[in-house]
Amino acid sequence: MSELINQRKSEHIQITLDEKVTGENITTGFEKFRFIHNALPEIDFEEISLHTNFLEHQSKTPFLISSMTGGAAFAESINRNLATAAQERGWALALGSTRALIESTQHRSSFQVRKYAPSIPIIANLGAVQLNYGFDVDKCRQIIDLTESNALVLHLNSIQEVIQTEGDTNFKNLLVKIEELCRKLGVPIGVKEVGWGIDGLTAKRLVDVGISFIDTAGAGGTSWSQVEKFRSNVPVKKKAAEAFSEWGIPTTESIVSVKEHIGNQPIIASGGMHTGLDAAKAIALGASMVGFGRSILKEATQSVEDVLEVMETKELELRMSMFGIGVASLKELKETNRLKSI
Repeated sequence: MSELINQRKSEHIQITLDEKVTGENITTGFEKFRFIHNALPEIDFEEISLHTNFLEHQSKTPFLISSMTGGAAFAESINRNLATAAQERGWALALGSTRALIESTQHRSSFQVRKYAPSIPIIANLGAVQLNYGFDVDKCRQIIDLTESNALVLHLNSIQEVIQTEGDTNFKNLLVKIEELCRKLGVPIGVKEVGWGIDGLTAKRLVDVGISFIDTAGAGGTSWSQVEKFRSNVPVKKKAAEAFSEWGIPTTESIVSVKEHIGNQPIIASGGMHTGLDAAKAIALGASMVGFGRSILKEATQSVEDVLEVMETKELELRMSMFGIGVASLKELKETNRLKSI
């Protein structure tokens, strides 16, 4: 079992780095929005603040490293680089699926990065479908304890599980199990998609049973049916994956829909995020935090310094966006009337 997990996780990383795994003829939607430039911002650039509150933590930035990997030898250095850089820049960190943490002791240390990131929020991650495959409250609590995480996010990946050779596809009656987990686990629980987005009505159902935050993970970035297509040896599944290359809710549409239905509950915008300008648009549309995944993965395979450079770039781009419309805080950015659809 441990070797199969290691192989799958390693293949996921390599395919995501080397192959074209974005959807076809579908975008995040950020290109459909533009800020109205304010030529006289009347603020001091040096006083622009990116500070925010997330999971009862005062964070230096509204940025999150989205769930990517763990459970493989290759993943250990990646997560160490990400955690070290996140600590230095004040980003939150979400781990890859921690199912492997429970099912195998091998490469367990790839998830145990708290020593590199002692004070930032760390979010453990588990496929929601695993609640139908033996993962109960006790196992989820074990995940939190082993990773020293501040929260748990449950990922929804139904389309991926169908294409994945070893996929788990029984998604029946998950909502009631999610509700029980929210009542008993003792830490905040969020829900995220993996690249096809969450609509507002689904988000409301989740929040109504106790979910603390929603991560959109919309379409326009990595498509996990395309990733699994490259792993599959089943011709029927490879062909079926192609039919879903346009599937999903674009990230911008997901943010707007979720915001309309869950009000002030925290929303993490992720799915095809590339720049701090994308982040500024996401926050203006209603997001509280912004998650970057594949756009930071290559640097994470190289060094802490490379990760720090890309992080600093995204922070500068966000500050420049705020300066360009004359807002000095994230609260003002959320309330701006200078984001227009085009």
